[in-house]
Amino acid sequence: MEHIKLAPSEWNVLNCLWESSPRTVMQISGELERTVGWHRSTTITTLHRMEAKGLIRCEQAGRGKAYVPLVDREEAEVAETQSFLDRVYRGSVGMMMSAMAQRRELSAGEIAELRAILDQAERGEGQ
Repeated sequence: MEHIKLAPSEWNVLNCLWESSPRTVMQISGELERTVGWHRSTTITTLHRMEAKGLIRCEQAGRGKAYVPLVDREEAEVAETQSFLDRVYRGSVGMMMSAMAQRRELSAGEIAELRAILDQAERGEGQ
């Protein structure tokens, strides 16, 4: 997909499908009722919209139908992160980290994790 822009409801469905797929409407609606409080009709409407947008695909599964994601999780996360960074912090990772560190006390473990990530990036190693 060229440009991934997902609504919060689409994230809910995709997280469910990324966890396990293919999944039937009953499996998806049961999971989303439990995790976000959706009614079955909300899930079905969202699935139809997402299928029309090309975010998911419906396949024949035995006597029923099941859905699979057509969006890669990592691509969606990167696109969402970049969009957020551009919108809120004018694309500056430094501004974002500064704002987060100033507004919240970071634990020693979180600071160590951030240092390890930055060290890894400095060495040019992928995640």
